[in-house]
Amino acid sequence: MPQNQDASDEPEINRKKRLIFRSWHRGTKEMDLILGSFADANVMGFGPQELDQYERILTYNDPDLYGWISGSEQPPANIIDDVFQKILAHRLPKK
Repeated sequence: MPQNQDASDEPEINRKKRLIFRSWHRGTKEMDLILGSFADANVMGFGPQELDQYERILTYNDPDLYGWISGSEQPPANIIDDVFQKILAHRLPKK
């Protein structure tokens, strides 16, 4: 995105594509698979509020997110929102 363009000026379809890309390119294979498959299944149907929530979730680092999503660590109360609940309920597709 050009430096002089505000994120709020980004067309919604471009924002959704960017979030899906970021979900598949996290840094750890586990989070790529979890968030990438979640994004493929959900992001295109998200409205502006859900996109904001999901984008905020993507700012957390992989070890923290993996711990919270896998259940090995308790997530902080401020991260638990509708989208995070959807991620927790998400199951990777069976192959």
